[in-house]
Amino acid sequence: MIALLSLSTARAEVKKDPPTGSAEARRLGDAFTSVVGKLGPSVVQIDVTNRDEHAMVMGMMQGRPGEAFSRGMGSGVIISSDGAILTNNHVIEQALAINVRISDGRILAAKLVARDPSTDLAVLKVDAKDLPAARFADSEATRVGDWVVAIGSPFGLGKTVTAGVVSAKGRGSLGVSAVEDYLQTDASINPGNSGGPLANLDGEVVGINTLIVGRGSGIGFAVPSNMARRVANQLLSKGKVERAFVGIGVQDVTPALADEMKVVAGMGALVNTVVAGSPGARGNLKAGDIVLTVSGRPIRGAQDFIREVLSLDVGTNVPLEVLRGGKKYGSQVQLAARLEPQVAPIPAQVAVTSDRLGLGIRDLSSEQASAAGHPAAAVCQVVQVVVGSSADRAGVRVGDLIVEADGALDPSAEVVQRSLSDGHALVRIRRRGGTFYTVIRR
Repeated sequence: MIALLSLSTARAEVKKDPPTGSAEARRLGDAFTSVVGKLGPSVVQIDVTNRDEHAMVMGMMQGRPGEAFSRGMGSGVIISSDGAILTNNHVIEQALAINVRISDGRILAAKLVARDPSTDLAVLKVDAKDLPAARFADSEATRVGDWVVAIGSPFGLGKTVTAGVVSAKGRGSLGVSAVEDYLQTDASINPGNSGGPLANLDGEVVGINTLIVGRGSGIGFAVPSNMARRVANQLLSKGKVERAFVGIGVQDVTPALADEMKVVAGMGALVNTVVAGSPGARGNLKAGDIVLTVSGRPIRGAQDFIREVLSLDVGTNVPLEVLRGGKKYGSQVQLAARLEPQVAPIPAQVAVTSDRLGLGIRDLSSEQASAAGHPAAAVCQVVQVVVGSSADRAGVRVGDLIVEADGALDPSAEVVQRSLSDGHALVRIRRRGGTFYTVIRR
């Protein structure tokens, strides 16, 4: 009896005073849970319908002309309570129709506001109010080794959470985007995570997940929150991004270069090109100069220099400290606007019925209809059907033509929308040369 009592007492003591390792693990788990609770409602799944050019070509070769479509998926994060959403440009750049699934289960039609291919970012807008907007952290304050959490929809698996650490900062020269200054992380990021947030343990966004290295494991990249927030604000306010430009090319001071130039390796950014007539040329910069500071901030390499310049506004007067021939001197440059690549115009917006009906439609011109192998007359085409929606249950499929809606022949997309405004309509569908009637009912 005494032995049994002693064992029971020992067990009670174990429960009362757990090992330090277990307590720390539980606290870390609680921290991850807290992140999901704070940021999870701001994360959305993005479903897009794309025109499938390859399938169209294959169809033409096989004597089956017509448009073909594919579905894509990504993630995004709500950045304003009135429906602005930040995501990756590559998620939506070919989209004919975009739907957003928010945390309360609603599926909302989204419109593209503007996009910036240089950073692979884009802003969408949904018609909604009082949405939970995410908070952004200062990515400059993020440290290598800090815990981070990625939230998104990898492979369409919504609300997936993975954790890891910041593996590196200032990653560039990957050859993916024109402007590269990534956070690297080993938090698991997969296709579908693109556009979703990378968060710190306070539930604040430190990056937008953008890129993975296919040949590696645990190597993902995110656009830092400071850059993402700056780009998003300009896309919302101006519809485009203006970036500062000095007009010089820079590179790192490697040990070999440092030895030959009698300087310290890793100190400053080495100027290798100066564009004639640029701010750098007017500031008397020359090839062979080493830029040591920008606005008083020390520069440790080319990526540091680029990051500092891109964080400043066009027109800003920027003091530089420069090393030339072993002597330091000061210079000042007025930042000009960088020449940005031409951004293709936003595609014509697709008319989308209510989210509960789940139907995206557009008008085809007679020329488009003829080119797609349909009778040469304007026609309403289905370009999106939400899985499990009323339209899906009615048997409607992407690529179908709506040739009648509640008795109206050859209706426009606007007429179809009006027919469905009361929650139901009798429609006649043309598909692959045949036609059939169906009822779309909420």
